[in-house]
This record gives sequence, structure tokens and C-alpha cells, in this order.
Amino acid sequence: MAGFPGGSRFAVVLVALLTLAGCGRLVPSPEVVSRPPPLRSSPDTAPQAQTARQLLLREGPPVSALTIRQDDAAAALLSFRESCPRLTTRTDESGLTRPGDWKAACDAFATWPYGQAENFFDTFFETVQVGDGRAFATGYFEPEIAGSRTHIPGYDTPVYAVPPDLVRARPGDAAALANGRMPIGRYDESGAFVPYYDRTEIENGALAGKGLEIAWVRDPVEFFFLQVQGSGRLRLPDGGVMRIGYAGQNGLAYTGIGSVMREQGLIGSQPGQYSGSMQGIIQYINDNPVEGRALMRRNRSWVFFTEIRGDGPLGSLGVPVRAESSVAADPKFTPLGAPVWLDLDRTVANGLWIAQDTGGAIKGANRFDTFWGAGDEARRTAGGMSGRGRAFILLPKGTLTRLGAK
Repeated sequence: MAGFPGGSRFAVVLVALLTLAGCGRLVPSPEVVSRPPPLRSSPDTAPQAQTARQLLLREGPPVSALTIRQDDAAAALLSFRESCPRLTTRTDESGLTRPGDWKAACDAFATWPYGQAENFFDTFFETVQVGDGRAFATGYFEPEIAGSRTHIPGYDTPVYAVPPDLVRARPGDAAALANGRMPIGRYDESGAFVPYYDRTEIENGALAGKGLEIAWVRDPVEFFFLQVQGSGRLRLPDGGVMRIGYAGQNGLAYTGIGSVMREQGLIGSQPGQYSGSMQGIIQYINDNPVEGRALMRRNRSWVFFTEIRGDGPLGSLGVPVRAESSVAADPKFTPLGAPVWLDLDRTVANGLWIAQDTGGAIKGANRFDTFWGAGDEARRTAGGMSGRGRAFILLPKGTLTRLGAK
């Protein structure tokens, strides 16, 4: 979500905060189609290939050789079931599968016993190694902070919906972006297209009084990191929970404040320095409120939200992401909705996942972001997740023969 996200994401790993930060999650409206800023970045160089189909594909081991645990398989099966309506209708950007390839597996749910979930994957799938198969995985979770649906004492930081004047420029009104799309901004009183309000302007009231507030939060620092994450839960005064998800972004570049702190010599183990973890950065901001606020304003990006109904935040596939079952991936190299097998040096993340999300920094073959749910334990696990190993994608049987990779 995945920015940036079951659940859909807080800045959670060191590389996230020191470089960039997003898995974002809600599919934006047609007018506001930018993704949230990347939450986690890989230190690896981006591949030259544009899709998995352009990389070397090797047949992997049979699914039965993956020794899938029953509980792991059952959870993955439930997530896969939720993906089926998308799998059987959407175009696979990776070029590996066609909608009809998934029909047999998706049709089998009606009679398949969940007590034999591991046999389901062995029956309908074969594995493929994309490129060299070397995987890098991080983690994300769904943050929860104190919030209120109404403006009450102590809850003074607004959560804004997408403003109606946040639009893409019309052709000819601004220079196109590198990807050929027109930039996001607004038209001012004279009719000229200009950049949208930045973080400082919004915090100073540029959007106040326009009826855009969907909630209010107590801690502006925690809200800053929830924006970096792209989605989360608001813990309401009455004990209820309001789930909010990414709905749009102001079109301005994201700046990772951890990297700014490092440049300023604020991160390290010497006296006066802070840990590069999320907790260390928050501690610096709280210890130095004036400098901390200025630091956060270095990130001119602002994320807008919408309330999410249902039992889980939506991933980029349009279905809820589930704790310890959903993983974010690059859809150009992993079909969204496909099962993924990870074998990492962080054994807690080993096993079967379902690719149901994307992220601004989750790019390239075998780059994944594992989702751990909500709460303190999820936060700890996701925050320490940085694993390397191997990955196999599970594709419907017969796909490799069609692709000439058998």
C-alpha cells in the first residue's frame, strides 16, 4: 500500500529511512495517479530487462520439494483465493501468464479441502527461477497511531482527503515527465499550472477550512511516518479503529530524512548522534522539536488518504493484504496474484507468499517486501527484516512449456 499497505505500511527498515521510503496501496483516482513515495529501497542495481519475459527463465524444483508447511499453505491458499478474480481478468505485466492460465486453479476452490492446502499448490503449479533467482526481501507492517474522526482537544493534525484541485497538467501547460506523463499540480487563480502545495504550506494551513479533513491525529511525528508508510490505522478515543489508506500524493519529490540526518552527521554511535533506525530518527525529532520539524519539512511530499472499509488494507492488486501471507513485488517481474516461494537467510520469512502489492522501491526481479500485519510484534519483525536468498515464482502448470522454459 506498498508504500508506503492483512495491511497496507510505517517506515520500517534502516535502508528505508536512510535512502527513500513506500509501498503504497490504494489504486488512485484517475486524476491523481501518482504512487506514494517508496518505503524501502534495494541496494542492488536495477536490471536492464524491462520484464521477466526478457530474463532467463529456468524451471525450478517441483512444488512438492519445497516442503511447504500446512499452516503456511493454508494461509497462502486463502490469500490466493482472494486474488483469483483479478488473476483471471487482468493483464500480467511480467509477460509470464495469461488470464486463462489461472482458471483451473481458481475453479478448484469450490471443492478443495483446506486441510490439504499444500497439495493444492503441488497439483496446479510449477516453479520458475527468474534471472539468477537471487532474492532480497524487506518487511512492512500496518502502523497504528492515536486519531479521532473529529477535531477534539489534543488531536490537532489533520488527515486530508485528496483535494479536488490536485490534477495532472493538460498537455502544453507543463513539461512532460521522463515517463511521458504530465506532472501533478494545480491551476492557480490566473489559470497557470503550478506545483501543488508542499508540506510546509499544507502544515501552515493551505488546505484548512476546505472540508477535506477525514480525521485528526494526536502526534504529528507519528503521522509523518504513517504518510511515509502510505496507510495505517487510527486508534480512536472510544477504542474503535479507523483504517486509512493512500489516495494520492501532491506530486512533489520524496526526501528521505534519514539520509539528510546522515549528511548532517547526526547518525552514528558517537555522543550527540542517533541510531539510523526509525526509532532513532523519531528520538532525534522529539529531542529537538524545532530542528526536527524543519527536518520533516525537508520532505516536501504530502500523502492524502481515504477511509478503508473492510477487514484489511487493500494492496495494489485491489484485494486485502494479509499478515505473513502477502508480499509486495515488482509486477513487471512477478505476476501480481502469483504465489512466491522465499528461501532466505532470515528464516522467519521463509515459505509461501502471495504477491498482492507493489512499492515505489520494490523494483526488479526477485525483490520482495513481506507484510507482517499490525501491532508491536509486526513492527519489530518488519523493522528487522532484511533477508537474502533465493526465490521461485509458482506459475500454473503448462506455463513453462508455453514459454519455452521447460
